[in-house]
Amino acid sequence: MKSLFHGIYEGKRVLLTGHTGFKGSWLAFWLLRMGAQVTGVSLPPVTEPNHYSLLMFSTSELHSKVLDICDLTALQQAVHAAQPEIVFHLAAQTLVRRSYKEPRQTFNTNIMGTVNLLEACRLVGSVRAFVNITSDKCYENKEWVWGYRENDPMGGHDPYSASKGCSELLTACWRNSFFHPEKYGIAHQTLLASARAGNVIGGGDWGDDRLIPDIVRAIDKGTQVDIRNPQATRPWQHVLEPLSGYLLLGQKLLEGRKEFAQAWNFGPAGEGAITVGEVLRHIKKHWDKFDYTLKPDPDQPHEANLLQLDCSMARDRLGWKPVWDVDTTFDKTASWYRAFYEQGVILTSDNLQKFIHKAQQKRLCWSKIEIP
Repeated sequence: MKSLFHGIYEGKRVLLTGHTGFKGSWLAFWLLRMGAQVTGVSLPPVTEPNHYSLLMFSTSELHSKVLDICDLTALQQAVHAAQPEIVFHLAAQTLVRRSYKEPRQTFNTNIMGTVNLLEACRLVGSVRAFVNITSDKCYENKEWVWGYRENDPMGGHDPYSASKGCSELLTACWRNSFFHPEKYGIAHQTLLASARAGNVIGGGDWGDDRLIPDIVRAIDKGTQVDIRNPQATRPWQHVLEPLSGYLLLGQKLLEGRKEFAQAWNFGPAGEGAITVGEVLRHIKKHWDKFDYTLKPDPDQPHEANLLQLDCSMARDRLGWKPVWDVDTTFDKTASWYRAFYEQGVILTSDNLQKFIHKAQQKRLCWSKIEIP
């Protein structure tokens, strides 16, 4: 495990914001298995159960700081104490429908929280690499059939999407103003990039207003799932897919490769962009214990109907590719929840090992094991 990504993460001081969330807890688990020294900064988990608590990290392996990234003083103190070499920024208000109810809190967390972190890292002096995780929803969505590329305009119809578009703009601002790649090694030592991923699924997500968690809760309670928009198309991928992209991007930045200090898309192959209706069929194939009803709500807040990413730049320049096909993605997701509810077993480690093994079979660059 420690040889992955050319062994770059072994012994590295990593600051991970949002480590108690779904994606953050998976990333913390992977980083720790590679020998990284991880400090997590986040609010407490918001659901019960939650993946972070189920993993039962020991305080000796993960240094957890419970704080709000909008609290600049507390965040600066945490960053100073951690002296991170690389930062993965995942802390955010991540729900579209919640952003309609709490727009100010959404913008405050996703924009000013990011500004606070960038400033804390600029002042601490130890940070060599910074990866800001935003969203595929940062783009100005024109509902077209081809994928958005990294140089397409930022936008955002709803507060969440707009906040992520703003996060991309301020990332570019800090890169141009304070961490310009052409001044790397002369005026500063930090390379700053951003990463945009599609809809991630996998075991351990119990978030509100998300399709897979809604299905899982319905199975647990023996109720039906209400489906608002069965024709909505999204780029579905297992959570480990974009995490492998973030880690590969972080590796390049830590190696001082300034040409990688920019924005990147990490999404599934074309087959992964499927409708909500197709997702339901995939899940029922692997866990046929739920029923659903179609309940379109004409008064529901606007959400994008069609959204896809063009990930050719990550494929061609980073050498990043998805590992699992769409059916395997839903199989691993359903199996994780089935094992949890029916056997009380957590398959996170098993999923990670099988993901890495498949990546090695496909000879992906980050999965190579260096033999002395």
